[in-house]
Amino acid sequence: MEDLDTLVLRTAQQWVHSGTAVVLVTVARTWGSSPRPPGSLMAINARGETVGSVSGGCIEDDLIHRIREGGVQAACASDVPVVLRYGISADEAHRFGLPCGGTVELVLEPLQARSRLDELVQACLERRSIERVLDLQTGDVSLRPGRRDGVPSIDERLLVTHLGPQARLIVIGAGDLSRYLCEMALSVGFEAIVCDPREEHRASWSLPGVTVCHDMPDDLVQRLKPDARTAVIALTHDPKLDDLALIDALASDAFYVGAIGSRRNSEHRRERLREHFALSEAALQKLHGPAGLYIGSKTPAEIALSIMAEIVAVKNGIERPAPMPVVVGKATHELPAG
Repeated sequence: MEDLDTLVLRTAQQWVHSGTAVVLVTVARTWGSSPRPPGSLMAINARGETVGSVSGGCIEDDLIHRIREGGVQAACASDVPVVLRYGISADEAHRFGLPCGGTVELVLEPLQARSRLDELVQACLERRSIERVLDLQTGDVSLRPGRRDGVPSIDERLLVTHLGPQARLIVIGAGDLSRYLCEMALSVGFEAIVCDPREEHRASWSLPGVTVCHDMPDDLVQRLKPDARTAVIALTHDPKLDDLALIDALASDAFYVGAIGSRRNSEHRRERLREHFALSEAALQKLHGPAGLYIGSKTPAEIALSIMAEIVAVKNGIERPAPMPVVVGKATHELPAG
């Protein structure tokens, strides 16, 4: 499953290639509460069809009305971008469903050859982060390497946005837990890859939208070269499969590396990695183990929810100890023996 930005860009690309006029709408700035953050994308074609979102629905309805009433030119005069604000007054905020008097500033850009949409989509497919600079006075676009998590900026002349690869989850081990985890990952826009060299585990494992491979996990991690948009989670409980992959993942740019297991097994894992593979304390500090946030989970589905919640929290910059990791929760909530 594609992340929403890639879906919007790829759909817009298909519309443009079919000869349909398309407007790309970008949330440039927000004030107060807003349903969608800066950088959010939506595309509208000349038929009023849309993909993506910039609000809870009312702003989309108004934009579609503009398109249907007067065509693309009504939304973007003279084939150059225009800037619209919604919710400046309390009445407008209420009309367009903006909470608490929020204001959203949108850039409407008619897509043309100079929009460099093909290059942008290709960069996303190749997992390259791109800074896109739109000249608001001419509609010209320049692309250059950038940060995926950069904050959009706008002034009287330029809109600068940041786009790049969707988040990716590499799961080591095919089983019930990995199935639930991958379903959740797909639902929040991650690409999911499951790796298990054990044929008996892999043979009956399938999930639409998930890539399943039989490589040794460490070989796969080395081949994929996890970047800052990649999470790696080991679920096999087998050191022969997990440990080498974790070593390579910890040496990569992966934003999250984790492994399931009890507190005792997690400590044993750290001892093995420290003593037999000479991993530094700094590298071991990056390892989330036991993986997940503490929610008292018991079933595979609940454990998957716990792990996915921690992965998303780290992706979004919420680091420990803000969410309670499993290791802390178990230590806090377990009853003393006896």
